[in-house]
Amino acid sequence: MQDGLKLGVNIDHVATLRQARGTAYPSVVEAALACERAGALGITVHLREDRRHIQDRDVVDLRGSIATRLNLEMANSPEIVAIALEIGPDEVCLVPEKREELTTEGGLDVRGALDSVKETVQTLSAAGIEVSLFVDPDPDQLAACSDTGAPYVELHTGAYCDASGHAAELELERLVKGSNQAHALGINVNAGHGINMENVQSILAMPWLDTLNIGHSIVARSIALGIEDAVKEMLNAMAPYSGGEV
Repeated sequence: MQDGLKLGVNIDHVATLRQARGTAYPSVVEAALACERAGALGITVHLREDRRHIQDRDVVDLRGSIATRLNLEMANSPEIVAIALEIGPDEVCLVPEKREELTTEGGLDVRGALDSVKETVQTLSAAGIEVSLFVDPDPDQLAACSDTGAPYVELHTGAYCDASGHAAELELERLVKGSNQAHALGINVNAGHGINMENVQSILAMPWLDTLNIGHSIVARSIALGIEDAVKEMLNAMAPYSGGEV
């Protein structure tokens, strides 16, 4: 278990694999429980408006199955807000959402939609759900986050993770400054998007971090790191076959 910086695992792409064939497997609940056994202190899923991977039933099943924190990523949409209020995740992370995007692109424009975001934060908070706002490390956006009363921000690390050289240095500097500003405003700091084994050590330069939410790279690495046991399991299941006539 983690004593300091916590890991939340986003298991959206377990559902992506399932939805590709319309099967009942792989199970997002099984994946979540495995993450918990390995030491993750939170499970994250994004219930998109187009339901491209995680389905409503998945969120219900996870709520009734996991022992750690359930973090529901979602757009600031009345339909999804209503679902969150019904299911009651531990945390909601409000994110921007576009139907045509492959993954979340950029942070939420809290400043431009302050009244709407503030209303949603108040509604969810009144139901006992902690709210995080997924934002770029921009001073004006972080100031707006403070105005909403949200207890958490999740700083969007994607621009750093996609950059290289001097550009990456500048993006990391922005993340460090953003972390310091959020902390000074009394906001808890999470971070996520694009984090993998190659860049996570640099991400640790960010101060005041509570949780890293990481999904795609963990699910991708699980293919290689778990494949040996999966093959052995299948061979054991095949072993009784005799090859002769029944």
